[in-house]
Amino acid sequence: MDVLDVIQDRRSIRAFKYRTVEEDKIKRVLEAARLSPSAKNLQERFFIVVKDKAKRRALADAAHGQSFVGDAPVVIVACADNTDYTMPCGQLAYPIDTAIAVDHMTLQAVADGLGTCWIGAFSEERVKELLNIPDQIRAVALLPIGYPKDTPTRTPRKELSEITMQDKWVK
Repeated sequence: MDVLDVIQDRRSIRAFKYRTVEEDKIKRVLEAARLSPSAKNLQERFFIVVKDKAKRRALADAAHGQSFVGDAPVVIVACADNTDYTMPCGQLAYPIDTAIAVDHMTLQAVADGLGTCWIGAFSEERVKELLNIPDQIRAVALLPIGYPKDTPTRTPRKELSEITMQDKWVK
């Protein structure tokens, strides 16, 4: 599948089939994260694969009651260490590096016929408590993964001409 096709097919999936995700597909999703770039190649991202039903349900509660998080057969919790490193541009590296890794995972999931939904609305404190995540580690995102129950329609996107400029800011 062409990369642009995968990007166009990606949707936020909030309903999953009651079907186990094959271990090789989970490993491919994690491999996509492993291969993602990071600032100074620090590779300070870590991923907790949660399959335990009770823990998935507890993660759904920590995600402000988004029940579909617990309904997914797998939830990957993306974490980051070395949260003090600031890139020369002034941005903290860990949220960007982790976001790149999560995005790689979402695209690999689509390529393998799976669906995901990037979750940023959750209680980090509760997630860390549930999964025994050390204090110095940040829980950055939850990624429920499974076979989509249905395929939502595409959400509208701005035209390329609305978001691009040539050589300088002109808005």
